Amino acid sequence: MKRLLPLILLAACSQPEPPEKPIGMPNPASKYCTDQGGKLEIRNGPGGQTGWCHLPDGRVVEEWALFRAAKPVG
Repeated sequence: MKRLLPLILLAACSQPEPPEKPIGMPNPASKYCTDQGGKLEIRNGPGGQTGWCHLPDGRVVEEWALFRAAKPVG
């Protein structure tokens, strides 16, 4: 019993693992698309990948064009 008590006390003092924090932040244009009820499609092209937002009204808009139109700089 004397050997078990220190182990119990030590276990009681241990701290639980902190929750994992997400790494980085989401693409703001992609997030804006989904916040508007759109569905994101990634297309591969000669210049790399681009995101296209399929909006509920049927429009398909490049995600950054949609984001910049809604949130102009300046």
